Parts: sequence; structure tokens; C-alpha cells
Amino acid sequence: MKKGAVVFTSLALLLAFCIPAVAQPSNRAVETIVVDTFDDNGEHEWTWNVAASNYVDSENGFPKLSYFDGQPNSLKYLNDAESPKVLGVKTSFLRKGENWFEVYPEKDGKAYEIPLIGNVTQIDFWAWGANYLYKLDLLIRDADGRVYTLPATTMTYKGWKNIIVQIPTSIRQRSRLRSGPKSLMFVGFRIHTDPNEYVDDFNIFFDQLKYTSNRSEERRVGKECRSR
Repeated sequence: MKKGAVVFTSLALLLAFCIPAVAQPSNRAVETIVVDTFDDNGEHEWTWNVAASNYVDSENGFPKLSYFDGQPNSLKYLNDAESPKVLGVKTSFLRKGENWFEVYPEKDGKAYEIPLIGNVTQIDFWAWGANYLYKLDLLIRDADGRVYTLPATTMTYKGWKNIIVQIPTSIRQRSRLRSGPKSLMFVGFRIHTDPNEYVDDFNIFFDQLKYTSNRSEERRVGKECRSR
């Protein structure tokens, strides 16, 4: 009985030390990755563009996209750029209704989707609101090619706001096919108006787009592939 108890105790201790090492991902693999600071310094392969629905006042040049000097106060001590900028869009529609516009990355004159590496848990960014009843969504594409619309916020606030969007675990981030996509893709921002809200003068600004990712799974899969 004593010998059996000793063997059982030794096995229990061995499992106690081995199981956590296998089952729990390392916190060191969790990273916050900056996608774009919007400082217009040419460091990225993409630029930004905007498109709008039918009743935008295109005769007067809307929607208008440009970079503007400034940043949220909370980023002043974190951003070392000499001349920090934000991305701004100004819109005006000819009538109330289901109006919308999208702000999206562009490369070589075509829409470009930014890959988000690893197992992405959240996307966050800063957006400036002017207390309009507009809704702001994120557009992302999963590894099977489907585009998801993720609600981000309602623009019924004034000034800068740090917006955090959790990525549902139901969204596939790695293709089942060996030759398929290996990550989520950031498609863009979509803003749509409330049918009863004013639409003749609206401004929005963006800054510091980033995401949080756990890359432990990506590294584990890569190690397995190399060992075969």
C-alpha cells in the first residue's frame, strides 16, 4: 500500500508540473501591434480613401479626406512624432435617410485589406465625435472570405474616445485549407447615419489604429510544420 501510494503521489506531482506547461499559452506571445498612426509619414504601403452612398453631395466635393495636425491628449506622452497628425473625413448628404460612407486602405489605386497577424482578440482606435446619431462599425474579413460588420460605437459623444472592439471567437482566423488565408483582414471603417439625424455637415477623425494578438498558436503551428 505504501509503495502504491508513493507511485501515485509521484505521478500526481509529475502531472501537476507538466499539464500547465502544455495547456496554457505564454503571456509573452500577447502583443499590441500598431496598424497606423495616421501621421502621414509614408511608412506604410497603403494610403487611405473614402467612398459614400448615392446621396452624398459630390458636386461640392464630398466626401473629403485629408490629414490634420493634432492628436488625442491621452497620446501626447506616447507619440514621439514631431508633427503628429490624424485622419479626417468631412461629409455632407443631400437628404436624410440610410446614408453611409466607408474609410478604407488603398494600394495602387485599389482597395487594400490589411492582414492582422496571429489570434486577434481586439481592435482599438481613437475616433473624434461631434454628438451626432451616427453609428460606427468595423469591417473585417475572416479566413473563409466572409466580411463581418462589427459594431464599434454610436457617435453621440463630443471629442476623442478610445474605442475597443472585441473579436468574437466564432470568427475564423485561419483557413482550414493549407493554401488558404492565414489571418484576419482589416477592410475598413463604415459610418452610417440615423434616418432622423442631420446629414449636411459631419466631421470625423481617426488616430492610433492597433490590435491585440496572441501569436503563440501561430508559432506553435510553424514549429510543427518545420519538424515534418
